[in-house]
Amino acid sequence: MKQLIYLFFAAFAFMACDNPKEISSFDPVKWKKRMVDISQKDSLEVGKTYLSIYSQIYSLTEHKTHNLTAMVSLRNTSPSDTIYLLKADYFDTKGHLVRTYFDNAIYLSPLETIEIVIEEVDVEGGTGSNFIFDWKIPKSASEPLFEGIMNSTTGQQGISFLTEGKRIE
Repeated sequence: MKQLIYLFFAAFAFMACDNPKEISSFDPVKWKKRMVDISQKDSLEVGKTYLSIYSQIYSLTEHKTHNLTAMVSLRNTSPSDTIYLLKADYFDTKGHLVRTYFDNAIYLSPLETIEIVIEEVDVEGGTGSNFIFDWKIPKSASEPLFEGIMNSTTGQQGISFLTEGKRIE
């Protein structure tokens, strides 16, 4: 009977290894469906936005961290214009590039929102991770809004907070 239990646990562990859990909403197919050629749209205003994200925060001391889920919200605030996001780069605490979510222009329809989710188990960014977004908008459009919503729950306790992007160019 003991051998049967060990065999069961070994089989379960083996099956779990065959299907690794995705730790981020990095899905190239999702972004490819949104790609658009904007080379003919030369009258667009160019911008760059910085957004701080916390995939971990310190808890009790600087030696203990608490993991968070981060939802990065990319919002077109214009009720009438389509805007274009050119690149979304995710950096860790030391400023090293963790991943690029897309590096070809994608569109956001008027008032549309899309998200990037960094799951709680994805701690690659650390306590000081951030995004840089490159974007283009029609001259009449309002600037895009980039927000980070971090949250976590443990037992009956929960934490959540918000960061807002800052235009740097």
